[in-house]
Amino acid sequence: MSDNLEQSFVKQLKENQNIIHKICRLYTNSQDAHNDLFQEITIQLWKAFPKFRGDSKFSTWAYRVALNTAITLYRKSTRSVSTVIYEGQYHFISQEEYNFEEEEQIKLMYKAVQQLNDIEKALVFLYLEDKDYAEISETLGISEVNARVKMNRIKGKLKKILNP
Repeated sequence: MSDNLEQSFVKQLKENQNIIHKICRLYTNSQDAHNDLFQEITIQLWKAFPKFRGDSKFSTWAYRVALNTAITLYRKSTRSVSTVIYEGQYHFISQEEYNFEEEEQIKLMYKAVQQLNDIEKALVFLYLEDKDYAEISETLGISEVNARVKMNRIKGKLKKILNP
């Protein structure tokens, strides 16, 4: 891989790493699992980066790769992530500290969202990231109508979870 491609990847990853942290938080329950999933998503992004054509924004593409990685790993395992040893350029990317001691409302919301299935989690995540239904449908590979219908059902589920 060329140095230019590598520099572009590192720059994009640094600018978008909070996306990955949020997905890791959604699909994991501990700091170790979070770190493992973050590393695995970074590896998958790195492997796929040469194929990134720029048809969509890097962030949209990163959402898709990260969500697919998280969902695939958790469907294959019993909620534990096994990572690949990768001695490539990962060490050039400094991981920002991620604070798990957030306010109580956010913790409750994440706890509720974690009770949803994998696709519902992804949809809620993108919705909470202020993505419009066009971008949600593109990222998840479903129609806009389907995304809207699913989101309305999920809102009902979350209300029941949060207000039993």
